[in-house]
Amino acid sequence: NQRAADAGAMEAAVAAMRAHPEVEAVQEMGCWALRNVCSGTDVAARARRQRAVTARAPEAATAALQAHPENAAVQEEGQQLRDLLV
Repeated sequence: NQRAADAGAMEAAVAAMRAHPEVEAVQEMGCWALRNVCSGTDVAARARRQRAVTARAPEAATAALQAHPENAAVQEEGQQLRDLLV
């Protein structure tokens, strides 16, 4: 998780989600990737979650949820990411 964060995975995922809002798979997997990178209970995980907030991941998740209300996978991943970050 930390290596992915250090490599810029969170910013890349948010950028991909913003660049391709119409592509359901990008939205689903972007939320999934962000949630996985941000998971954990240690100090480093909390810092990763803060970095995701700074990268505007909650806004990207909200946009995905709004753009794809009929896609159960997007809804599940997006809501789980928002729950983790809020």
